[in-house]
Amino acid sequence: MAEERKGRRPTRIILVRHGESEGNVDSNTYCRVADSKIRLTEAGITQAKKCGDEIRALIEKDSSGRENPDWRVYFYVSPYQRTLGTLKGIGRAFAKQHILGVREEPRIREQDFGNFQQRERMKVVKDIRSRFGRFFYRFPEGESAADVFDRVTSFLESLWRDIDMNRLNRDIGYKSADLNLVIVSHGVTMRVFLMRWFKWTTEQFELLNNPQNCEVRVMQLGQGGEYSLLVHHTREELVQWGLSPEMIADQEWRKTAIKGQWYDPWPWSATSFFDHFEEEKDDDKCSKNSKSITHTLVSGNNGACHDSSTTCENMQTPLDLIDADTH
Repeated sequence: MAEERKGRRPTRIILVRHGESEGNVDSNTYCRVADSKIRLTEAGITQAKKCGDEIRALIEKDSSGRENPDWRVYFYVSPYQRTLGTLKGIGRAFAKQHILGVREEPRIREQDFGNFQQRERMKVVKDIRSRFGRFFYRFPEGESAADVFDRVTSFLESLWRDIDMNRLNRDIGYKSADLNLVIVSHGVTMRVFLMRWFKWTTEQFELLNNPQNCEVRVMQLGQGGEYSLLVHHTREELVQWGLSPEMIADQEWRKTAIKGQWYDPWPWSATSFFDHFEEEKDDDKCSKNSKSITHTLVSGNNGACHDSSTTCENMQTPLDLIDADTH
């Protein structure tokens, strides 16, 4: 009985980016339509229906490729019109008896870029973001990817609680039913979700490419109960998405790892955080390295001037660029 009360972990967590939207076709749309109200194009509707067929073909088979009639799906969806439209298209592939539920979830909405966007101003702002870094740069009147990270973290805590308390699959058999979660969201949100789940660093986030419209990322349980992208996807796909060799090695480990095990090699090379392992032990050498580390921390290239030998007074700042563009 205790085992039956415990939530069954989903076999797959499938992340889907919305289909082609009016904003993807014409960026001027953002100047006259609120981001949340931008709809799918006809091509986007077709993409969503095709995506639904592909997802169903994936989840109606077990890990060995055999037909599995005892499966269910639960949907989470961003409240934006383009994601709601995508969900509607995906849903056409599923009969009512296979859908456990749908929940609108504002925390997985698109990154906020401000209110109505000015095209020329956004070009300048996005150029500044590429120099500043996509994760930490906050759009004027909007969000940074770091802000998205915070709300995705909150969503994940709710998701884990729903799974543990068996809120998602309480009406189906515990021993045979195959539960699948489908999260219909946006490109940045999907990348942040994966970053949060797999504990990728901010530097690794910067490596990731945005998914295409209606492209999916399938996190599937491996042999030992850990989720991995490499159960369904190939190494070549992960390379195309921007994952580094270290990130791919971690996904490979997760395919067979037993739930609760710790990855013996540090997930991200120790030298990414520490640089003293190869130092000589003599005091003079350590002293020199200490000074070098201190200088690096003071004058690091983080988008701001910290080196005491450099004057910042005459440097053009990102705000100068925005102001110049709006006058």
